[in-house]
Amino acid sequence: MKRRVVITGLGVVTPLGVGVEASWLSLCQGRSGIGPVARFDASPFRTKIAGEVNGFNPTDFMTSKLVRRSSRFIHYAIAAAQMAVDDAGLTIDMANNDHVGTSVGTAMGGVESLEKNQELVLKGAYNQISPFFIPSFICNMAVGQVAIYFGARGPNMCSVTACASGTHAVGDAFQAIQRGEAEVMIAGGSEAAINPVVFAGLDVLKVMSARNDEPGKASRPFDKDRDGFVISEGAAMVILEEMEFALERGARIYAEVLGYGHNSDAYHITAPDPGGEGAAACMEMALNDAAISTDKVDYINAHGTSTALNDLSETRAIKSVFGEYSRRIPVSANKSVTGHLWAGSGALEIVFSVLTIVRGIIPPTANYQTPDPECDLDYVPNTAREEKVDIVLSNSFGFGSTNGTLIVSRFPSP
Repeated sequence: MKRRVVITGLGVVTPLGVGVEASWLSLCQGRSGIGPVARFDASPFRTKIAGEVNGFNPTDFMTSKLVRRSSRFIHYAIAAAQMAVDDAGLTIDMANNDHVGTSVGTAMGGVESLEKNQELVLKGAYNQISPFFIPSFICNMAVGQVAIYFGARGPNMCSVTACASGTHAVGDAFQAIQRGEAEVMIAGGSEAAINPVVFAGLDVLKVMSARNDEPGKASRPFDKDRDGFVISEGAAMVILEEMEFALERGARIYAEVLGYGHNSDAYHITAPDPGGEGAAACMEMALNDAAISTDKVDYINAHGTSTALNDLSETRAIKSVFGEYSRRIPVSANKSVTGHLWAGSGALEIVFSVLTIVRGIIPPTANYQTPDPECDLDYVPNTAREEKVDIVLSNSFGFGSTNGTLIVSRFPSP
């Protein structure tokens, strides 16, 4: 039998706030973290808004030396991991560190470090290149630094699967514990890609919202007038533990991870399969892994990016998997308030899914004003809903036709 895996710690750094409580409160109130870009001059671009992290001081979590020698996606990852470890009441030492692993996803890595050092190369200032450029840039350095920071010597994995990276990182960690490779995994996603190079690339793709005059209303998943996603940044981490290990140390258990699915549409580099076939198969994989029927799912935390194609494809996939029950199951999109944190989103949505179970509140899909006839499910429009939730299914889909679905449940599972 597969070993059971539970969630015992949560930590986040988001545009809604630093820490779980601040972010959860803003989410439930539908208070957006999106505003005009402040980090650089966005005036040349069609889109001029983003979900930037504010009020974050990295030296609250790490030494100033480490801050100087690493990039923001690493800062966010370490901070979120520290909050999660503290929340779990977990001690990592020589007695257990071989059994504690790390799994952190990112889509872009330390892209601002690449941008800065490339400018030096173009100027011919090779002697000014930082010796910490590569270690602050490459994608696996968030998970590497988290492992070093905590002395975690177990499995060490990095998922680089665009918008599904965080979900895949948590799913991979879940399976590592199931297989007996670790007793504990620090898992999640981190992203810090709000910079001119990434912005320019997304701008020419015309996938970002250009509702610059109303930043807080720009991300509007499933709404008929949606015009693209809003890029955001931040990190989210969870502590996963083998159930008996957690019980023996007297850990508080938030929820249990029941199932994981991951596959590919094999369709297009940026667009989802219009019929949602790959996404549907991914959800079915997770349901089969969890050994539950569709009518046991109480809530779907949607990928819900606010793009025309993604929202329609996901709606069709949900209908395909859940049939008539899809009309009764609440579906909401956290990105309506957070924006799209890329790798951070999937992990953050797992944190919010867990809190939905624990707090008995389904977060709303904010900015839902004009129904789309083709997106006709219960999207929990604009107002949070008090409701007992035992099982949540959470979706993430990414560029490159990649999909990920996780299912979490109340503990002990029904």
